[in-house]
Amino acid sequence: MRIGMGYDVHRLIKERPLIIGGVHIPFEKGLLGHSDADVLTHAVMDALLGAAALGDIGKHFPDTDPTYKNISSLVLLEKVKESLEREKYTIINIDATIVAQLPKMAPYINEMRKNISEILKIDIQQINIKATTEEGLGITGKGEGITSHVICLLQKK
Repeated sequence: MRIGMGYDVHRLIKERPLIIGGVHIPFEKGLLGHSDADVLTHAVMDALLGAAALGDIGKHFPDTDPTYKNISSLVLLEKVKESLEREKYTIINIDATIVAQLPKMAPYINEMRKNISEILKIDIQQINIKATTEEGLGITGKGEGITSHVICLLQKK
């Protein structure tokens, strides 16, 4: 068994879509990043790569490579899944937390779980996603950005 931890943070800016867990969320701001800046999916990828000792998303998908400009993070998650399969890892579970003052995430969580489970080819019950605020504190609490924390458990086949 291997445990992985992932973390990601992106700044909120105007004139960008807000995409979290592959879900377009209606909001006046979106996340700044080279790809679609999907903070949840990035943290999931880092947790999975970390558990398998395969580095991180910066190693696999550098923000200096124009190939990944504005790419869907779900496409990148598919590539991470393929890496895990090559290394003969099975995903046992993923537990994630999204930290955002606004917008409220609860209406979108089941769709996020569905998107991630479909890409990873695992049962939706193997994925838990929670959301919280930071009560007005820090980058997320002030509405300047959104973060995500993820842990996962892998097993070698």
